[in-house]
Amino acid sequence: MATQQYRIVSAEDSELHGEPHIEGSRITVRDVYGRVEQCGLSPDRVAERYNLDIADIYEALAYYHNNPEEMRQVEKRHERAAAEARDRSSLTPPSA
Repeated sequence: MATQQYRIVSAEDSELHGEPHIEGSRITVRDVYGRVEQCGLSPDRVAERYNLDIADIYEALAYYHNNPEEMRQVEKRHERAAAEARDRSSLTPPSA
């Protein structure tokens, strides 16, 4: 019987901004989730775009949904960093 080798590096073990990602790449679980489930790209397209195996994409999506608290913490860190960057910026966005 073959042993399944998982390729997701958890946030705890990640050296990529403390964010879970696909091992051997800089593609984060959050990025895969955003492209597939928020932007509507197909998993095949995302795999092709990043030169990954389709299994990596589905594994990243499964990881996202199996670790909701970890992913909420990652998202909160991103929101805080974006807010801090906006506060430090001297640029004013154009009005709509």
